[in-house]
Amino acid sequence: MSFRRSPSPDIQPDLLGGGSGAPAEIHRLFFALLPGEPVRRQIETVAAGVAVAQHLRARMIRPSRYHATLHFLGDHPMLRNDIVQAAVGAARKVRCAPFDLVLDSASGFHGREPPCVLRCSQVPAELTGLWQDLRQALALAGQGVHLSRTFTPHVTFAYSRGAPPQEMAVEPITWRVDGFALLHSVVGGGDYRMLDAWRFAPA
Repeated sequence: MSFRRSPSPDIQPDLLGGGSGAPAEIHRLFFALLPGEPVRRQIETVAAGVAVAQHLRARMIRPSRYHATLHFLGDHPMLRNDIVQAAVGAARKVRCAPFDLVLDSASGFHGREPPCVLRCSQVPAELTGLWQDLRQALALAGQGVHLSRTFTPHVTFAYSRGAPPQEMAVEPITWRVDGFALLHSVVGGGDYRMLDAWRFAPA
């Protein structure tokens, strides 16, 4: 299958300011699927409905932060340019065609502030293949230390301040996935910064 990638921006390390007395920043790197604006609006609507139906006390996530994580590349005291470049090189080797991801259920994970998520009852074979191929490419690039052995596709829409939501069916959201991105965030900061992105070309 053919593949087309977008141009890479110039990426420079964001070093911590030393001696300022400010709390140390945590820089997070990860690959993710990013929904477009129409899908973000649908997720926001469905999430609000779940919150009402289950009487959730939760911190809702801004739609601009909706994503489905593919692979986590760790938390670091600075933006590691070496990891970024290795990750970009690995992503260039991945081939995939566009596919539909249907989010049709809501549930939650356990934790100190349990994530409230939308999930799919049927994981597309293309998504599983993308996850596996990118995982292998990252491991070969020396970036395997943080890689998970399992994959549960989901989009987090809130963090509960009580019990996690019970599993329930929701109005299906059909998300046409046509690429993935490498993202950087400062934990506790604002929106994610896209470092690079790749678009799938039809088979």
